[in-house]
Amino acid sequence: MKLFFQIILKIIFILTLLAGCATTEEIKETDLDPLLFQGNALFLDGQYDRAIAFFNKAIEKNPRLAEAYYNRGVTYVEKKQYDKAISDFNKAIEINPKYAEAYSTRGCAYEGKKQYDKAIADQNKAIEKNPRLARAYHNRGHTYWAKGQFDEAISDYTKAIELDPRYAKAYGNRGNAYDGKKQYDKAIADFTKAIELNPKDAMAYNNRGNAYYRKKQFDKAIADHTKSIEINPRLAMVYHNRGVAYGEKGQFDEAIADFTKAIDINSKFAIAYQSRGFAYFLKKEYEKAWNNVHKAESLGYTVYPEFLKNLRQASGRQK
Repeated sequence: MKLFFQIILKIIFILTLLAGCATTEEIKETDLDPLLFQGNALFLDGQYDRAIAFFNKAIEKNPRLAEAYYNRGVTYVEKKQYDKAISDFNKAIEINPKYAEAYSTRGCAYEGKKQYDKAIADQNKAIEKNPRLARAYHNRGHTYWAKGQFDEAISDYTKAIELDPRYAKAYGNRGNAYDGKKQYDKAIADFTKAIELNPKDAMAYNNRGNAYYRKKQFDKAIADHTKSIEINPRLAMVYHNRGVAYGEKGQFDEAIADFTKAIDINSKFAIAYQSRGFAYFLKKEYEKAWNNVHKAESLGYTVYPEFLKNLRQASGRQK
């Protein structure tokens, strides 16, 4: 089952990255402007375009209201429109140079653009302005994690937890950093704490499942991925991860069903096609295996050479 293990390792970075910079918790409410209140409510409901319309009106009404630029910037971050977000945070900082949250969330936007040094510089500035801002340490930790600097990430997440002992996301992301250092028991402990603080965190269950997987505790991995799916049935990668765990147990039909579900959710999920192809290969259904290989390749994915070699030998064909 070695190839299944290789597959899960390849996708773990993408999975844990979903638990990224803290932004939504930072949106500002104020009694000064009812337009901000309405925009905030729409933002929290996920209606980002409508929220932006209200923030626009708030800015038209009061062009010196830093919170309006800030909240619109946060909304642009959620929409992954990072340049627009940065422009808004710049304006908020221009109006209020002590605005620590604006520096921190601008750092998140820079991280989204993979401009990690700028992101860290902004988190440093946020901490300088407000040394008690737990999210700035968390966000800097996440940027260090994205750079593969796990020790620095752990240090920052730990500081965030010291400042806010109920900071569920900080526990979850520190777990990701421990996972990166292959300290799986510590990772599991942090994911468990994150779940205790936020039982609806689908990614914490998923990531704990990944850690159990690495410890070859496949039943526990499957149980956690199943719980993650119960919370959020639209996370394609969680189905894929559970399928990988089923594959390790030799339950290839269950694995194929999960890979198929992942593909139903995301038809461009190339790794899921490769994984399903490998499961069909192990069932000696070589035509189906080739069909999935071809689909993965058509999406620009490079299928593992060892898998292709074995498939060619078993099927008696080259492609």
